[in-house]
Amino acid sequence: MISRLYSATLRGVDAIEVEVEVNVYGSEEPRTVIVGLPDAAVRESSQRVASAISSCPLRLGPSVRTVNLAPADLKKEGPSFDLPIALAMASASEDKELPIEDCCVVGELGLDGNVRPVRGVLAIALEAKARGRKRLLVPAANAPEAAVIEGIDVFPIENLYQAWCFLRGEVEIPAMKIDRRQFFRSQASYEIDFNEVKGQHHVKRALEVAVAGGHNLLMVGPPGTGKSMLAKRLPTIMPDLTEDEAIELTKIHSISGLLDPKSSFLTTRPFRSPHHTISDAGLLGGGSNPGPGEVSLSHHGVLFLDELPEFRRQTLEVLRQPLEDGQVTISRAAGSLTFPARSMLVAALNPCPCGYYGDPKRECRCSPRQIENYRQRISGPLLDRIDLHVEVPLVEYRELANGTSGESSASIRERIVEARKRQESRFRGTKARTNSAMTPRQVRSHCHLDSECEAYLEQAMVTLNFSARAHDRILKVARTLADLEGSESLTPNHVLEAIQYRSLDRNLFS
Repeated sequence: MISRLYSATLRGVDAIEVEVEVNVYGSEEPRTVIVGLPDAAVRESSQRVASAISSCPLRLGPSVRTVNLAPADLKKEGPSFDLPIALAMASASEDKELPIEDCCVVGELGLDGNVRPVRGVLAIALEAKARGRKRLLVPAANAPEAAVIEGIDVFPIENLYQAWCFLRGEVEIPAMKIDRRQFFRSQASYEIDFNEVKGQHHVKRALEVAVAGGHNLLMVGPPGTGKSMLAKRLPTIMPDLTEDEAIELTKIHSISGLLDPKSSFLTTRPFRSPHHTISDAGLLGGGSNPGPGEVSLSHHGVLFLDELPEFRRQTLEVLRQPLEDGQVTISRAAGSLTFPARSMLVAALNPCPCGYYGDPKRECRCSPRQIENYRQRISGPLLDRIDLHVEVPLVEYRELANGTSGESSASIRERIVEARKRQESRFRGTKARTNSAMTPRQVRSHCHLDSECEAYLEQAMVTLNFSARAHDRILKVARTLADLEGSESLTPNHVLEAIQYRSLDRNLFS
């Protein structure tokens, strides 16, 4: 008898449906053969499945069991096929059919038949729904994650025999229900706030501008000035995640195995801060089984690179394409995968190796050659892709001792949300969502300059030797400054402030 069940495998950040077929026929030498491009984890499932079936009131006779995972030309990876293989194998051995047309099954089996959680359940739930499946059987630990998808019933499974009895109609398992909107509202909070930051008012202004327009930001200053503290609070002033953004973000983290089992759903903007020893694959994504890197894990959030010159130059250069396109494409012999990577890049660095070059109170110990070599670790093309550069000086004692709190994240976020609404209205019907994503045509259309603004920009371009890319980014930042003020036209103050945010790279790195 041939038995069938539907499951799914992961490819990139998406899932693809897989049909599990099992044929059982008599033989003096029982064995299991798995075909359909299985990896090592799938091939080893035969031993886990045999032990799991023997531990419950199901039987496997002395027979040859051929397992086919279709489509046969798609590589199958991971232990999520254990449960559907075991159910199909038991169905064929017991000669009892299972209702499968409306059902998708995933789960890893322990030797005692218990079902263990797997990665990427949210992506699998989306694929099952798209395929018209009405029921999804998943490990109990993964059920809250899958239940956020509306339009499909999610059933938490504790063990193999429970799944068998449920599909046979012998027991009932209540479908897990989650009020997605209520859960979203209850979890969307941060433990930190901008009112905890003393001083640095001009830096806070730059951060507000960067978030309002989705611009990349570079902070330069000596150690202990609060660069990391400021960066960590950036997600608290970003607009709240929409439900679609939260699902997309949760899917990426679920596939990477980084989802917190207690929450099972991301409701706040991510903040990723990789160490400077990270590899190209760790930052961009890749590996033998390509998975998302840090730039994709920070999608819809903040990617913070502290001590920027300490990163390998080659590693930093691979960021150019994601910063421009908002996605990462990884090509391998078996094909190419695309991961979303629309994050806000925030970088921090010291002005020299010791950190005190230009400091009015502490003497720099670095030689001119050391300073020059330190600065040359960051290429001009990468700096050109960072819209705002801001100095972060040491905070005076009187500001640290001041007992009054600064402006809260909530009040800053209100202004940013209003600016974002103006941008959404402006770019409705286009791919752009923020000013930083404007195309050259959109820049010409939405960033008109009068004669006075033209004169200031021309002088800056000639004097500071800005590139053509820097010219467009100045206009984008000026547009954001105008949006924060609710102004439809660009004024000289907007242009001059935008130029001021670009001047640091020429002063420091020329």
